[in-house]
Amino acid sequence: MRRWLSQTLCGVASASQWCFGAASLVAGLAVLATIPVLQLMSLGYLLEVSGRVTRSGRLRDAFVGIRKAARIGGWVLGSWLLLLPLRVVSNFWYDAEQIDPGGPVASKWRAGLLILTLLTVGQLLWAWYRGGKLRHFFWPAPLLLIQRLRSGFRYREARDGLWRFFISLRLAYYFRLGLQGFLGAMAWLVIPLSMLVGSTRLSEGAAGLAGLLGALLLATVLLYLPFLQAQLAAERRLAAVFQWSQVRQQFRRAPLAYWFALLVTLMFAVPLYLLKIETIPQQITWIPSLFFVVFIFPARAVTGWALARAR
Repeated sequence: MRRWLSQTLCGVASASQWCFGAASLVAGLAVLATIPVLQLMSLGYLLEVSGRVTRSGRLRDAFVGIRKAARIGGWVLGSWLLLLPLRVVSNFWYDAEQIDPGGPVASKWRAGLLILTLLTVGQLLWAWYRGGKLRHFFWPAPLLLIQRLRSGFRYREARDGLWRFFISLRLAYYFRLGLQGFLGAMAWLVIPLSMLVGSTRLSEGAAGLAGLLGALLLATVLLYLPFLQAQLAAERRLAAVFQWSQVRQQFRRAPLAYWFALLVTLMFAVPLYLLKIETIPQQITWIPSLFFVVFIFPARAVTGWALARAR
């Protein structure tokens, strides 16, 4: 019974960590998507999702780095919650200072704020040193702290561990893959988009013809582009995004899978256009990015599955 209970608790804890990691991953990708240049990392991750599914043929391989995202999410959430009392006391001190500048109440709040700041900074550093798990921010582990104070802190070990974790995130790889996917997409879209934009500056007859040709060309490109980007991510070379004949050959081997993947991609793109009905304030630009990640992630995974099915 004890063994069964222990296994059940471990399973529940592992599932909870996975769900928290998935939420942290979506939030992190949404934040990255709002930052210029760094947004290529978000695109690179989504391309890596389709590339891994293409190589393996398993949809479960689409969930890349969930445990690492849980670790980063624990750092961010734990630090934010630990700093919350400090912000509350700071507001009390500011209000007391505004009512009675230099008064006894404001002085007490200032002293309390100083003491709380020292304790909070110490707990933050101690939690980060221990690994930054969520429980480390709320339980100081006094016995372990006393042991470390006696034996000395292993700064080099903590530094090397943090550096290894940072390297394991492969941020440079995701940035490079996102840049390749972006350049490949722009190479395919530049002609039809230029025709659509240029049609607004022509005469009425020429504008209608240029706009029609641009729309037809754009629709043709969009039939191939998701699979070309998945092919790029699977083979990890830029030339793969231009091999449209290979995509045509693979389509003949699994036409139903291809059409299903294209349907999912276009259907999940509809809510993203609905968000453009009204202008979104600058402070909440991450909300459309959140919807972008939530809807595009399964589309990328299904696209990789269709490509793997054809292969």
